[in-house]
Formats: sequence, C-alpha cells, structure tokens
Amino acid sequence: MVDGLRTAGRIRSAAVEEAFRSVPRHLFLPNLAVADAYADEAVAVQVTDGVATSSASQPSMMAIMLEQLGLRPGHRVLEIGAGTGYNAALMARIVGPAGAVTAVDIDEELVDRAAVHLESAGVHTVELVAADGAHGHPPGAPYDRIVLTVGSDDVLPAWVDQLVPDGRLLLPLALRGSQLSVALDLGRDGVLRSDSVRSCAFIRLRGEAASTDVSRRLDGTGVTLLAPEDLAEPDPGRVAELLGEPRRRRDAAVPLGAVDVWDGFGLWLALTETDACRLLATEAETSLPDELFPLGPASGTVALAGADGLAAVVPTEPGPGPGPVAVREFGPDGAELADRLLAAMDEWAVAGRPGAPDWRLTVVPTGVDAPALPAPRVIVKKHCRVLAEPAARAAGRA
Repeated sequence: MVDGLRTAGRIRSAAVEEAFRSVPRHLFLPNLAVADAYADEAVAVQVTDGVATSSASQPSMMAIMLEQLGLRPGHRVLEIGAGTGYNAALMARIVGPAGAVTAVDIDEELVDRAAVHLESAGVHTVELVAADGAHGHPPGAPYDRIVLTVGSDDVLPAWVDQLVPDGRLLLPLALRGSQLSVALDLGRDGVLRSDSVRSCAFIRLRGEAASTDVSRRLDGTGVTLLAPEDLAEPDPGRVAELLGEPRRRRDAAVPLGAVDVWDGFGLWLALTETDACRLLATEAETSLPDELFPLGPASGTVALAGADGLAAVVPTEPGPGPGPVAVREFGPDGAELADRLLAAMDEWAVAGRPGAPDWRLTVVPTGVDAPALPAPRVIVKKHCRVLAEPAARAAGRA
C-alpha cells in the first residue's frame, strides 16, 4: 500500500511514509480481511438508516491530507472526527513523544471502538474525547494544527480561536457544491490563507454544525439538482418542467471528462458563476434527451439555472476521459444561459484548465476586516467570507 502511495505521489515526505509503514491499518479495521484493509479504498464503518455516518478514509486521501497538514515533532494537534483512530495514530507517530494528539468525535460508540483499536496497535499517546467537534476542545488549546476528517459548510470560530498564531487548520470545506480539502494558515491579522487546496469527498459533520442538504429531487425526471448553498432557492417543480423542454444542442470547443464535472470546469463554474449547479442522475432511466458524464455508480453534469431556463454540458461521446461535449438548452432562457456556459468554458481553457490545486482561498472570519483583495468570487457563510481566486492571478499580484 505504501509503495503504491509513494509511486503515485500521494506520500512525499519521509515522516508521512514512516508513519504509514509503522502503524498497521488492519488493526483499525478488525472486521475486514487484511488484504481489503490495505486496499486504497474508503471503508464505511458505521451506517445509520442506510446512510454511512462514519468511514475509514481512503489511504491516498489520508496521505494527501497529512502532507497538507505539515506536521512536525512536538506539534499539538486536534482532530475532529476520530473515526477508527487510524489517522490519529499516524499523526501521533509523526509528532512524536514531545507532541500531543487529541481526537474528538460526537459519537461515543465510535470513540470507544477507536480506543480499542489504538490499544491493539500499541498507541497510548492519543487522547480521545466524546464531544461535538463544532466547539473544538478548549482544555487542550491552543493547537499548532487542527484537522477535520469530516466535511464542513463553514469555518467555525472555535477552531480559529483555538489555533496558535501561524497555526494551520485543515478541513474539507464545502464551497458552492464542491468539497475542497483546504490547508489554511492563520495570519497575525486574523485572516486565514490557503497553503494548498485539493479535491475531496467526506461524510459531513453531525451535531450543532451539521451541514445542510442542498440536493433537490426533480420528480418525474430521474434527476437530482445539487444546488450551491447560496444559490437562490430553485423551484424543483419548475426545474423539472424546464428539463422537459429541451431545445438546441450546441457543440463546444473545449473537451471535458468526467473528472471535470467536479474538479476542473465544474469548480471553475461554481466559483465564477452565481447560477452554477449540478445535475445528478439518481435513477437508471432519466427523461433527459442526452447521456451524462459517468461519475462512479451514477452520472451527472454541470449547468447554469435561471428563473426560466437552464443550460447543461453534455458529452457527445460519453466516457471517463476528456472528449467532445455540447451544451443543451432548456426553456425560454436556455439560449442566454448556454451563451454564458460556453463563454465560461472558453475562459477556463484559456486559463489553463485549472483544477482544485490551482485555486487560492482566503477566509475572513466574521468581525475581521477583509484584506484589499480582488477576487472573482466571494462566498458569504455564517461565520466567515471565503474569497477565491486562481493561483496564477494571486501569484501575479505577489
């Protein structure tokens, strides 16, 4: 497993490699065959009402985030989302006896199981706490690093308050329908600036800061609308009607693949267009006139949704890799939305087809003065504002 992660570039540092080689993953997944425990796949470890509420993260994603976290010996670390305890054990190995790792989870049963796993692996330096991670863990503060292994809609005040100056917060942050693993460094001015950004997909927070569901099933279509949190509330009934009014299909000059629906162009569209959304085929048969991009067990695409129209990107030769695509118009305003969608694709291509690592995020907590920073997109959340701009533009200002 470790050889594969190293070859793939997920593990880059000696400290992270040594931790992965030293901590036996199968002891944290005792109900799994050993070979399966070391597969590069996420494993659901708790399911409630048919929905996974906790999982052992994919090893490659864990490696990516540990590299983002930049741990050093002696660091004090708070983890929100203890899970199986495996990630805490890896971090404890890196920070060493001079450091400290505290792992918080809202589910007492998960905490109890993590304790058993840590004991079986001979790891005695992790403090486990059953509590709502929305509040951090004040008794152990301040921390050099705070890491979430669950998705969050916001950057909560407790996490910022419990960081040391120049400390780092790493979390899967929801941004307009995308989820990004963002390493944020806390400046002396109270503003957090990203050191790195990666695509990710995590189970979301429970408890006081539980994420809100932004999906809307469109009856009679076999499709679900994934609307960003700040998109004006779309009328699911009207969107379903619009999808029943297909109009022109216009060829695009920019090839796209399935990964671009989430990371590349999909992320660009979400961060530059206020009307951006995604369509996900949640049933085997849909009423759509075109096939969508294959996205694992389902299929989907990106779109712009207006009051009386919709425009969606569709592949003309469906497949996982980049290929020719078109834009399908729906409803009376579909043509104008298609113009904007095609223009956005051209702009993304001219910018070099940037993905998640090519964005820089600045998080301004509520009550902190915003820096004088031009940004194509400002996402307003309850506890902060997130300013997003392409890294190339940010480098040009430096």
